[in-house]
Amino acid sequence: MKPYDAYPIITDDLAQVDRVIKERLDSPVALIRTIASYIIGAGGKRLRPVLLTLFARALGYGNSDAHQKEGHHWLLAAVVEFIHTATLLHDDIVDESTLRRGAPTANAQFGNPAAVLVGDFLYSRSFQMMVEVEQISILKTLADATNVIAEGEVLQLLNCNDPDVDEAAYLQVIRFKTAKLFEASARIGAILAGATPELEDAAATYGRHMGTAFQIIDDVLDYSGERDTLGKNIGDDLREGKATLPLIRVMEVGAPADREIVRQAIINGETEHFDAIHQAILRCDALGYARTLAEQEAQRARDALIHVPPSQFKEALLYLSSYSISRNK
Repeated sequence: MKPYDAYPIITDDLAQVDRVIKERLDSPVALIRTIASYIIGAGGKRLRPVLLTLFARALGYGNSDAHQKEGHHWLLAAVVEFIHTATLLHDDIVDESTLRRGAPTANAQFGNPAAVLVGDFLYSRSFQMMVEVEQISILKTLADATNVIAEGEVLQLLNCNDPDVDEAAYLQVIRFKTAKLFEASARIGAILAGATPELEDAAATYGRHMGTAFQIIDDVLDYSGERDTLGKNIGDDLREGKATLPLIRVMEVGAPADREIVRQAIINGETEHFDAIHQAILRCDALGYARTLAEQEAQRARDALIHVPPSQFKEALLYLSSYSISRNK
């Protein structure tokens, strides 16, 4: 089950978001339509649109205020999904990935040049769409988020094949590269609802911590999941020389022999010793350590909701924070 299948309260909203996505993918350039539709049609959890919609509704969007235009949340939910999709396109090219969501990546299917340029199209289309709302605070939130995401991608690239990356550096990449768009999505929902600055910040805090928890679990699943369940190749992070938290934990507390095999794997981006590395991870309970950290982040997300008024939308947000750490894909 996808997370948003559990929310009949926003089914109609999400159907409208999908409508906007399909409409705004239109282009006179046939290859753009083909590749963009291929990526969006491959599915995905739509977590960022869900966050934006739930916070907007939880904080009163569409209830009564005349200045709130129905439909702006659909438009902006599509924007954050486009930005997310553009980052995936560029990520897969940088990482030389061949599989995502159980299907060949766009770069594997259509080639790197086409995938890069369609990613650029999605970014530019996003900015065309966001200006239609005519709210400078939303423009600033999205512009800042897009810039921070780019910085996070560069930071991650610099950290590749570096066995000395520590937990703080790892978390910085997550905050920039992944959690920032979660944070922006939640904040935009609050802005649309005309929430107080305090509630706006609370929404952003929820998004930041939930996004962090989500990515930590993603990194855990790279060493504990199954390819058919995950929809991607197991061990991709290791092949790319990424020092994610399970490996960082081995480097910090593992036996000398375990640390050395992990060090060499990170430096060389090798997967031929994946089983030995997996055993090293298990010996020092690195996955348990990472899951505990993710649970702490999810709890911080829940704590941020303390001043959000009770509603079925708030309950959905509480559930979503739990889903972020209990999922298996």
